[in-house]
Amino acid sequence: MSSPSLPDSVKANIEAYFSDLDGTDPANMHDMLMRVVEKPLLEVVMHRAQHNQSRAAQWLGLNRNTLRKKLLEHGLLDG
Repeated sequence: MSSPSLPDSVKANIEAYFSDLDGTDPANMHDMLMRVVEKPLLEVVMHRAQHNQSRAAQWLGLNRNTLRKKLLEHGLLDG
């Protein structure tokens, strides 16, 4: 038995989010989802890259300075 695909997992979680809202209108979903997904993405990539920011930035397709800024925003680096 294989795991669900990433898009299927995201879709299922968004459907669950709407269900949890129980009819209440959502707000700022795009920003919320990007922040919720971005932090674990950065955590896993940084771990897999052995905390090498240049390598992680390359894997993510980001400029190293942009990666550093995002790591700081998510509290994943000491200022």
